[in-house]
Amino acid sequence: MAILPPGVTATDFGKVLKEFEAAVGREWVITDPDDIHPYRDYFSMLKDQDDELVPSAAVCPASVEQVQAVVRIANRYKVPLYAISTGKNFAYGGPAPNLRGSVTVDLKRMNRVLEVDEKRHIALVEPGVSYMDMYRHLEEHKLKLMIDTADVGWGGLMGNTLDRGLGYTLGPYRDHVNASCGMEVVLPNGELMRTGMGALPNSGAWQDYRYGFGPDPSGLFAQGNFGIVVKMGFRLMPMPEHWRTGLITVPKRRDFLPLVDMVNYLTDLFVIGEPLYSSPLQPLLSDAAFRRAALDFNEAEMDRHAAASGRHSWQVELQFYGSEKTTLANWEWAQELIRRTVPDANCFAGDSLKMPVTQAQIDAAEHPYPAPYSSVMRRNVMHGVPKLYMWRSPGRTDDSPDTWNETHIGLFSVVGRSGEAVFKAQKDFQDVVRRTRPGAEYVSSLTPPLQWHQSAFFIGNSFFGTTTRNDNSPEGKIRQLRELRQVLKMNAEAGHGDYRAPPLLQDDVADQYSFNNHALRRFNETLKDAIDPNGILSPGRGGVWPKAHRSRRGALRK
Repeated sequence: MAILPPGVTATDFGKVLKEFEAAVGREWVITDPDDIHPYRDYFSMLKDQDDELVPSAAVCPASVEQVQAVVRIANRYKVPLYAISTGKNFAYGGPAPNLRGSVTVDLKRMNRVLEVDEKRHIALVEPGVSYMDMYRHLEEHKLKLMIDTADVGWGGLMGNTLDRGLGYTLGPYRDHVNASCGMEVVLPNGELMRTGMGALPNSGAWQDYRYGFGPDPSGLFAQGNFGIVVKMGFRLMPMPEHWRTGLITVPKRRDFLPLVDMVNYLTDLFVIGEPLYSSPLQPLLSDAAFRRAALDFNEAEMDRHAAASGRHSWQVELQFYGSEKTTLANWEWAQELIRRTVPDANCFAGDSLKMPVTQAQIDAAEHPYPAPYSSVMRRNVMHGVPKLYMWRSPGRTDDSPDTWNETHIGLFSVVGRSGEAVFKAQKDFQDVVRRTRPGAEYVSSLTPPLQWHQSAFFIGNSFFGTTTRNDNSPEGKIRQLRELRQVLKMNAEAGHGDYRAPPLLQDDVADQYSFNNHALRRFNETLKDAIDPNGILSPGRGGVWPKAHRSRRGALRK
């Protein structure tokens, strides 16, 4: 054993492993370094360094009872555990723990779809059920339901939800935590708890009503370390009869403000699914005069260049779910709404498809809008069909066989859902680049918001995610890590906090949420110490450190 859990002797750890073997079977306790390799973060900036976040071992229980046994054994010896479900979690730390030497609890063997009710549109699953598994289950049983899938279909429903993953269909479903309903949780002492109506013996409404009575602790388990979730319920979207898309473009930069207001109105009435914003002006950045205007946020000059090129400044692609008649009526209504405030807006009808769509329709490379406008919509995720092709973005491809982004990372700041907030964030992020890299050039004035969540925008400062793509030396990775830590501080100073992060940066993101001397973190850690006095469950996850390991907060800041 090359690595030991912190504070645990080799003798005691040997006893722990023997007890784990008795609980789950010898073949499901993994200690060989080669077999431990898949539990690393392949994109870690500390990869192959002495302080890389790697586990000491992994244990793979197959039942709730085995999970309880593992937790009780770990408690006796004060061995930290780090639970994972299925999928890869690339860009957010993979399966790596927050604390080096933790024992990974791999729940992939618990992979049953326990219940699906087509009439109530609900499901109950175990941690190892992937989006592909769930999709196959719905298809094989010919159920008129659809899932809101993650980008890469090997991801797990439960794991993605517990990291507050988001999706692409209607608002209540693409917020995966909001779409969950009812949990069964192994607590740090090994006891089993159910949330919501599940706490009522013989309840028939566990997946219908998430709250039950009294305080609802289910939020503590998302990006938290208060228990190991072993069952989770979900609300599934009923399969609509029809799907329709349409594109709206507006000519001037500041037309983005009423465009957002209109889209928000339709979003909050649950008329549209995820809207996709973008700027048709991206190709003009090759023109030096336009690029200068965009760098300077010179709106009059940007509008002049846009008009001269025959392009509008912004576009949003809308999607409608329902019947053929209702989707058409809602598309016509959307056109009417935007033209009330932006009379010069263009509106182009897009796809109109009966659901469920066929595989050929998903794969069709159609261009429903006239040049210079184009669709940025990915049909598979809009229809709840999991795929793997998004994995190409950080990996080697036929076009770039020698290039691999070894530091692929996802950092997206939450931004207020208004045009004004987006314009402010664009300037803030460009300013961060200038302060961090004097002389660097980064055009952010065309950066669109992402509306994965029903009620918020997300914007990623892509400059820092790509600049060291080809510098894979240990020194280059450390430089990028230091730079990202500084960027997170600057973002927070401007009022922008991130919503997810890999373990290497979770303390830094938690630092962003510092109101009243970190009252929120202190509250969470008070709960942590009461619920998990030995600090064994995922120490450091979400920036919450138990008393036993609190001195390790920020230990990896280089």
